[in-house]
Amino acid sequence: MRVRVIKRYSEYFKRQVVDELENGRFTSITESRLHHGITGGTTIQTWLKKYGRNHLMEKVVRVEKPGEQDQLRAYKKRVAQLEQALGKTQAENVLNATFLKLACEWMGQDVENFKKNCDGKPSTGTKGSGRAG
Repeated sequence: MRVRVIKRYSEYFKRQVVDELENGRFTSITESRLHHGITGGTTIQTWLKKYGRNHLMEKVVRVEKPGEQDQLRAYKKRVAQLEQALGKTQAENVLNATFLKLACEWMGQDVENFKKNCDGKPSTGTKGSGRAG
């Protein structure tokens, strides 16, 4: 069993790290984190928020091509349509399984035996007898 080590940093240390970022000693939070051996990925961001230095946090900017939002909306709509179709198919599958079970009970056969006997054989009814005409 691995022992988990939890590090607690003093207020002085936290303020020092934040001040170093504000004074420009480090160009990024990652650089400061690696220099001080801080393993938590969001530890310094938490300190920046705590001390009201949000302006030092790295900003995330999303760049999109024209029409990318429309394409994303179209994909989400298509996924919703496919999920709905899948749900309908699954419901039909449950109904078909229930009908097969009832038909087999009516004929006095076991469902599994019926499936084995009919697997891969052409239909013997009047519709689609499997013979070329």
